[in-house]
Amino acid sequence: MYIKKIILFIVLVGLVLGGIFVFYVYSAFFTPNTAFENDEAYVYINSDASFDDVKEKLKPLLIDIDDFEKTAQQKGYATNIKGGKYILKKGLSNNDIINVLRSKNAPIKLVFNNQERIENLAGRIAQQIEPDSITLLNAFNDQLFLNANKFNEHNKMAMYIPNSYEFFWNTSAEEFRGRMLKEYKKFWNDNRTAKAKKLNLSPTEVISLAAVVHKETAKVDERPKVAGLYLNRVRKRMLLQADPTVIFAIKRETGNYDTVIKRVLYKDLEIKSPYNTYKNVGIPPGPIIMPDISAIDGVLNAEKHNYIYMVANVKNFGYHMFAETARQHNRNKVQYINWINNQRITR
Repeated sequence: MYIKKIILFIVLVGLVLGGIFVFYVYSAFFTPNTAFENDEAYVYINSDASFDDVKEKLKPLLIDIDDFEKTAQQKGYATNIKGGKYILKKGLSNNDIINVLRSKNAPIKLVFNNQERIENLAGRIAQQIEPDSITLLNAFNDQLFLNANKFNEHNKMAMYIPNSYEFFWNTSAEEFRGRMLKEYKKFWNDNRTAKAKKLNLSPTEVISLAAVVHKETAKVDERPKVAGLYLNRVRKRMLLQADPTVIFAIKRETGNYDTVIKRVLYKDLEIKSPYNTYKNVGIPPGPIIMPDISAIDGVLNAEKHNYIYMVANVKNFGYHMFAETARQHNRNKVQYINWINNQRITR
């Protein structure tokens, strides 16, 4: 009888301890462990993060970081960290959190628009994905990559088509660059390539001309007309004489890209630069900005007309007055000169 009581006692103690263990495991694994009040929180984990790094990121978001750590050890996550952006929902348990961190790397919407330099692009992209701007810039300037894909120092910016794209946050600089090359080739489909060929222009030349069109007019509906004007000049072997190229040349030669120039002076037209279209015939050697797709398509679908001159329309701001002859242009130009003098814009 005495032995039976001992056995019963041991069984009861075992059941109690087992129950405590099960309760502890259940609590650690399945009890909600989020401390934030919003519906969700974002966690960015670097590609080379350690488990301590992960805990540091999660600490402000969790009720009990120790329970998370124990669960992570049990599930093998502590030795298998994966970089990325993760979305934690309010009320998730440690088990749920680890499942998210293991397999639910959330994509981001990456956006860039009209960057003036490749350095600006690197800075813009570094704000949105893991690599820093220096790492990105090194990838963009990699001479082996440029040579292999027929880009050079002047036109390398043409490869990056401004748009919104879906990426993973932990995309490397080389992966980003490779994806942009794919997007560039996708953009230059058979239809666009055929239109460029009909204009006797390469894709990079189209983009370089589109950059001038983009800077000359912000009005999307006017871009095909402006593009037609510049194409007329190209065909006639005339100087493009585009003020935005002179402004870019000044910035490039001085290294001061923060310069604000509202009025191009006659002395500016003498600057020695391959981008100065008052001195060099033809399309600039590279884009002076990353043009909108509307500007690129504006060149590819340029209006057919005989205009070779234009000047800002002071009666319809944002648009231009066009002319076929120098005499017509000079009459239009008087209105603009008078207006700009009245505004007292000297630079």
